[in-house]
Amino acid sequence: MNHLISMFIDDELDLGNKIEFVEKVHDDEDFYSESLDLLKQEKLIRLDPVAKVPSVQFKEKKRWFDFPMLNPFGLIASVGTIAAILLLLIFPFKENATASIFHRFVIYEPEVSKVEISGSFTDWKVLPLKRIGSSGYWQIELDIPQGEHRYTYILEERERVADPTILTREQDDFGGENSILFVEA
Repeated sequence: MNHLISMFIDDELDLGNKIEFVEKVHDDEDFYSESLDLLKQEKLIRLDPVAKVPSVQFKEKKRWFDFPMLNPFGLIASVGTIAAILLLLIFPFKENATASIFHRFVIYEPEVSKVEISGSFTDWKVLPLKRIGSSGYWQIELDIPQGEHRYTYILEERERVADPTILTREQDDFGGENSILFVEA
């Protein structure tokens, strides 16, 4: 029913479908809650992007000569780390086939003629989004493996834009920002 909620939000329903939607919201508490959650998310999408991302302070990395190698605990930790690495090389983890999650990416960009997405889940290949009618919204639906992913939207094949609904971001190597998405089952 996510599709019906999405079509309601994007004003793509005819009058009969709108009646069906309202009846479903009235009769089904779970559907009501899910519709309300998605409407709240849509409200966030329509807000202006975050003006400033808080800076993150990282501790200074230790240099090789800062490690207390003569300290018995440091030596034990080093030997333990090497042993763990060797064990992983000899007996590697066998990854279970991680499930992928169906995810819909939506962005509101009424003034552009082309929107694309690129991210770790596409091996940074560029994929086009589809315009949703004349609403100004663009979307793509993808199966995303579980885990942490970085991505960006690309407007008009040149301007990179972080997802305005995802507040977790990082600076990329090109002076822009990537959104960070956590996908869980």
